[in-house]
Amino acid sequence: MSIKHVAIGNIDCGSNELFLIAGPCVIEEESMMLRTAERLKSIAGTLGVPLIFKSSFSKDNRSSLEYYQGPGLDEGLKTLGRIKRELELPILTDIHYPDQAAPAAEVVDVLQIPAYLCMQTELVVAAAKTGKVVNLKHGQFIAPENMSKPVRKIESSGNDRIIVTERGYTFGYNDLIVDPRSFMLLAQIGYPVVFDITHAIRKYGIPSKDPRGGNREFLSVLSRAGVAAGVDGIFIEAHPSPPDALCDAASQYYLEELADFVRPLLEIHDLVKNQAVH
Repeated sequence: MSIKHVAIGNIDCGSNELFLIAGPCVIEEESMMLRTAERLKSIAGTLGVPLIFKSSFSKDNRSSLEYYQGPGLDEGLKTLGRIKRELELPILTDIHYPDQAAPAAEVVDVLQIPAYLCMQTELVVAAAKTGKVVNLKHGQFIAPENMSKPVRKIESSGNDRIIVTERGYTFGYNDLIVDPRSFMLLAQIGYPVVFDITHAIRKYGIPSKDPRGGNREFLSVLSRAGVAAGVDGIFIEAHPSPPDALCDAASQYYLEELADFVRPLLEIHDLVKNQAVH
């Protein structure tokens, strides 16, 4: 089936070229963020894969008030803006409230709607009306084909610059399950599909700082299955030292191991890209 192409900078999302969304889960100290973005750009250049840098100025769904939520909108956007200017990378970040859409859109290239919030009409419409690309994450609580509903809200608001991201189902029982059928069903909505690999291995109910809070041993099999199924992009949160990360420490990938992780995914993609995998 035909997938609409969505341009993010000079990246043609929905083409035959796999693209990468990567970066630390949440914005931490600025110099570390700049070094990480620079290293990611170098890795992506070596692999020949287009890169969109991702990090969140706020994580509004932490399970405790004691956990780090991020620097907030103003400080976070300053850091993302500096990365964009100095490294010339397209930027993706989450928004959680409608009034964050416009200021975030002044800095970033892609506004991401968190999975928990994908059905929140005001939020989705506010993002759509900025004219920026909207990355709509698949809610853990709805069938993949029902993601057509928030997609239509964006279209009805005058924006067809949309990406849809899979990140697994929770069913309310802590484990996230990735159903390979979802890649096909999401693609049938008509927009590029991304597989958020590192969020798919989070273990709900266990703090992300706890090593038991993520199942990294499943990253390889899940990522290869998704790429073989024909996803257009992969989403990998990466950090120089995941055990020391201030969010999602148990699931972020080790920055210096990222090239070796992504390389076989590109090889798989090359094998299937000319087949009708959608």
